[in-house]
Amino acid sequence: MRFRVGVIGATGYIGQPYRREIRECPERANIVALCARRQELLDAAKLEDDADLATQNWREVVEHSDVNLVIVATPDALHYEQVLACAAAGKHIVCEKPVAMNALEARQMWTAVQESGVAHFVPFWTRYVPLFARARQIYQEGTLGEIRAIVYRWHNPRPLSMPFTWRDDATLSAAGSIADVGSHAYDTMRWILGQDAKQVLAHTGIITPAKPDLGDINLDEALNWDGSTSKQKDATAVDYANIAIRWNSGAVGTLTLSHAPFIRKGLAPEIELHGTDASLGVDRVNQQLILAPHEDAPRITETFDDSGNTNRFENFVFPALLAQLAGDTFEFPGMQDGLANQQFTDAAARSGINGGWENCE
Repeated sequence: MRFRVGVIGATGYIGQPYRREIRECPERANIVALCARRQELLDAAKLEDDADLATQNWREVVEHSDVNLVIVATPDALHYEQVLACAAAGKHIVCEKPVAMNALEARQMWTAVQESGVAHFVPFWTRYVPLFARARQIYQEGTLGEIRAIVYRWHNPRPLSMPFTWRDDATLSAAGSIADVGSHAYDTMRWILGQDAKQVLAHTGIITPAKPDLGDINLDEALNWDGSTSKQKDATAVDYANIAIRWNSGAVGTLTLSHAPFIRKGLAPEIELHGTDASLGVDRVNQQLILAPHEDAPRITETFDDSGNTNRFENFVFPALLAQLAGDTFEFPGMQDGLANQQFTDAAARSGINGGWENCE
């Protein structure tokens, strides 16, 4: 099967690299239709992709007779309506994470996908990072014993001078850093452990000062901006969260998330898994795994090389979609994982407001 792709959010921070990867595997797919907000960027994308349609109306992409796969790469608040329309039209779906603004939306989206029978994929990319796959293998082999505690730090510091974007707006972002980087971190943990969180207790906040307000710009433009302006705007979506977790197995965990410019990554392992027989640290910055057996056994370090340019659509997305369509057994992150993730996100966001333990259901 050849995928004929429509991209909603085609010129944004997510849409641009996805389009490039699709162009790089023409034997698998071609881009047919594009949707974006800004006409000048849309016109350039149409030429780059040799697309038939470029429009500011996303429904025209979904309804295009040639499109059989739609990539939803828009702000969080727009996913719900767009995914439901894709399912109703029988179009296969790649939906960015977080899949929705809340678990109610996510459940309805998952139900619609199931009932329509369309193939689906949610880009939880950390599953495909080699050292994380190795960490999962070590856990599944029983080397760590029974996991009793997990520590995860996912810091993605943004420049202090970076302007305001939709990710700072609580009306468009599902839950700020909890939903943005937190969705990746939580999916990684539940994928490695094979279980869900039971309860969470969260402290959340906004610790970055007011941001320059340049109006309607995308994240690429914001990250590359080096000018000055007197117009400032306060973020309303949280940029910091510290979340205590009770897992269904009885294990405990701590998840720290941030986009604040003051909190640097790489000073400690990204994730630590502490088991009854050994502990494991995953250091993404230095591409190392450190296995620390209990007692006096020496530590073991494994170093990885993740410098290759892997085409995620060719290697992961298209095979997952094709396997679903063929009825084959194939592990992939999909809308069901998006729902589980949204339940965790909602619970953490509620806890950040009320200050108490919240159930992840």
